[in-house]
Amino acid sequence: MAKHSITRRWIFNNLGVVVLAILVIDMAIIYAVQNYFYSSAKQYLVSKLNAVTSVLSIHSQDSSANFSAEMRKMLETFNEKDKIELMAINSKGRVVLTSSGFSPEADDQMPDYGEALQKSEGDHIYRLSGGEKVLAVSVPIDSMSREYSAVRMVTSLSKIDDTIKNYAAAITIVCLAIILIIVITGLYFARSIVRPIRQISGIARKFAMGDFSTRIENDSDDEIGDLCTAINNMADELSATEAMKNEFISSVSHELRTPLTAIKGWAETLMIDGGGSPDTMKKGVGVIVNETERLSQMVEELLDFSRMQNGHFTLQNANMDILAELGDAVLIYSDKARREDKEIIYNEPEMLPFVYGDKNRIRQVFINVIDNAVKYSSAGDTVTIMAYEKGGSVVVMVTDTGCGIKSSDLSKVKTKFYKANHTRRGSGIGLAVADEIITMHGGTMDITSEGEGKGTTVVITLPAVKS
Repeated sequence: MAKHSITRRWIFNNLGVVVLAILVIDMAIIYAVQNYFYSSAKQYLVSKLNAVTSVLSIHSQDSSANFSAEMRKMLETFNEKDKIELMAINSKGRVVLTSSGFSPEADDQMPDYGEALQKSEGDHIYRLSGGEKVLAVSVPIDSMSREYSAVRMVTSLSKIDDTIKNYAAAITIVCLAIILIIVITGLYFARSIVRPIRQISGIARKFAMGDFSTRIENDSDDEIGDLCTAINNMADELSATEAMKNEFISSVSHELRTPLTAIKGWAETLMIDGGGSPDTMKKGVGVIVNETERLSQMVEELLDFSRMQNGHFTLQNANMDILAELGDAVLIYSDKARREDKEIIYNEPEMLPFVYGDKNRIRQVFINVIDNAVKYSSAGDTVTIMAYEKGGSVVVMVTDTGCGIKSSDLSKVKTKFYKANHTRRGSGIGLAVADEIITMHGGTMDITSEGEGKGTTVVITLPAVKS
């Protein structure tokens, strides 16, 4: 299918309508000008004829005056005979007297005379047999004389037509200038839209191919500028997401390789030594079990993340005792923290309201948060866990004195694939999964830190079941 550019569509649609409208306006103005000049000429002739008929009326009422002689004298002394020809028409409809002394051609029509006999006045614009365009006005005087039926004035329209042509040319030039200005400004406007759109189209194709290094040049502050800014921001986000995804793949590969290497190494050792001493056997099996558990947890996180992305993540909700799930999570990491010379302080309350949710998923969140607190703490650090009721909600707070989080990273730590600290193990999706689980339960998970080396606090808030 052939492409139709915005410029071409504008030319054929908008500009065509504008040009047609201007041409119609041009013709209407020219017609109005012509009508004005012709009407003015007619009014002038009518006023002159009225003056003539007024004088003739006076002579017709004077019994001592010779009407025919006065008519002849009036035509001979008519002072505008160089511009207007005054005629006397007899009762038979023939021109018998003229101010110029020349009678009109026998085949010259006088439609204005016929109209004047039916009405009080008649006028007509026509061409003489010689081709000259004239305006004729007739007024009946049959009530004044039996010999004459009407007086008539005829004037040439050549000079008036020349004036109208000058006005028409000037109006047409103005209209053409307006059309030219519209074309120039319209093309400039269309190109100001087409140029960035073409640039956006070209860069979008690069984005589709995975190249996020190019940015759109933005030198406007209108909607196009907003679009360019939005696309540049999108490219920044896509580039950051791509970088995090690649880093995630690298991190997960490393995380998978480490336990697999340990499992393989100890399995080979146990197989070669035939089990060796009981201590060696116990140590090897312990390593294999721990690393297998670590792999299982990582794979489960990946599966949960995949389910969330595909919309297949479901909850098995029921009223649950949140202290039981929190206690299990604390118990899991107590021995580990002790072995790493870290202390977990759990201030367990006696009773808290029930929470409506999936206990396995909530326990998964607690395990993830406590695991992070232990993982990002060093020997001698403390992890404090508290649970309490506040404003109809159950609040669980986990605070550590570990490495902390930079202020620039706080807004990103719950983003998928993002790792604020690359020196510690982890896939970078645990907090993203935990935050999604809490959100699905109608709660919130807030993470705060005063900075690097000053610890981190995670506050989980879940709505309590109303009793």
